[in-house]
Amino acid sequence: MEKDKKLSFKEKLTYWALTGFCGTVSLLPLRLLYIFSDILAWLAHSVVRYRRGVVSRNLAEAFPEKTEEERKCIAKEFYRFLGDYFFETVKLYHMSDRFIDRHLQLEGLEMVNEAVGRGRDVTLYLGHYCNWEWVSSLPLHIRPEAACAQIYHPLNNRGSDKFFYRLRTRFHAHNVPMEDTFRVLLKWKKEKRPSVTGYIADQAPGLNAHLFVDFLNHDTIAYTGPERISRFLKADVFYCHMSRPRRGYYTLRFVPITMDIAATPVFEPSKEYFRLLEENIRQAPQYWLWSHRRWKRTREMFNAHFGDKAEEQLSHL
Repeated sequence: MEKDKKLSFKEKLTYWALTGFCGTVSLLPLRLLYIFSDILAWLAHSVVRYRRGVVSRNLAEAFPEKTEEERKCIAKEFYRFLGDYFFETVKLYHMSDRFIDRHLQLEGLEMVNEAVGRGRDVTLYLGHYCNWEWVSSLPLHIRPEAACAQIYHPLNNRGSDKFFYRLRTRFHAHNVPMEDTFRVLLKWKKEKRPSVTGYIADQAPGLNAHLFVDFLNHDTIAYTGPERISRFLKADVFYCHMSRPRRGYYTLRFVPITMDIAATPVFEPSKEYFRLLEENIRQAPQYWLWSHRRWKRTREMFNAHFGDKAEEQLSHL
C-alpha cells in the first residue's frame, strides 16, 4: 500500500469502521464467533443468495459425476465454511502467537527451513483453499534470516487496503503488491537474504498467459508468474497442502514440487501445482472458493485475442 499518500475522508472512515468492528469482534472466543458464522452462512445461502448461480454452475461443471443432491450438499457446506473464513480472518486482529500455533499445525516445515539455511529462496504455492489468511503466521516458524512475503493485489479503497495490510502483517510477514514482486525479491537477492514467498496461484489471469491446464474438468488458463520468478531466483518450490481436521483447526503440509528448478522442464511446476490443488480440493471440496468466477476467460477468448500467434504464445514461459 502507498503509505505516502493521505487517505481521503471516506477512506479513513472505511479504515476506522473496519478497525472498530474487527477490533471488537476479534476479542470474542472462536466458539461464539461460529454461532454468528452459522447465521451469516444461512443469510448468504438462503436469504441474500450470494452468488448462488456461480457456485451451482462451478460445482456442476467441476463434478459432473456427482448427483445434484451431492452438489447441493457441498454448496451448503461451502457457505458454512465461507462464514467461518470471514470470522476466522476477523479473529486475526487480536490473535496471539500461542493461539495460532495451537490452531494451525505445520508438517514438513523442516524442508523449508533447511532450504533457507542453505541460502535458498523458497516459493510456496497456495490456493483459495481452507483459510489461506492464517498462512500469514508462517514467519513465527521460519528461520529469522529469511524474509517471509505474500503477494497480493492492493484494494481500490485505500482505507480497506490499509486495514487488510495491517491484518496480514500481524505476524511480521511482508505484504508485497503484485506489481512490485520482482523488484522486492531482487532486492533481497542482492542483499543475500533468502526469501520465502507465498503465491495464491489459482486466480484467473489475464489473456496474456502462456499455459492452459486441465483443472477440475475445465480447460483452464493458468497463472505462471510464480514459476517465472522461481526460475529466476533458482528457488525451491513447495505446494501448501491444507486440510481442516475439525472446525477452527488446520493442518498445513509442505509438499515438494521441485528442489532443482533449473533441471525441471518448463511449465512442469505450474502443472504440478494445479494437479496437487485439484487433488486437495477433491478430498474436501467445500473448502475451496467456489463463489469466484475462475473460468471467465476461455481458450476461445485467448485464441481470438492472439489469432495466428496463439500457439507461439503457448510455446514459452
